[in-house]
Amino acid sequence: MNQPKRNVTKSGTDIDEVKRQNAHSGLTYNQVKQLLGERFTGKK
Repeated sequence: MNQPKRNVTKSGTDIDEVKRQNAHSGLTYNQVKQLLGERFTGKK
């Protein structure tokens, strides 16, 4: 059978799985900074 090629690092980390998990992890650091800045300055 022809299996799809896995996208992994040299250490064996599955890059596609990391991307899937990151997509469901919530806000990024920069998004939180922006949100807090907007709330405290009243700007959007």
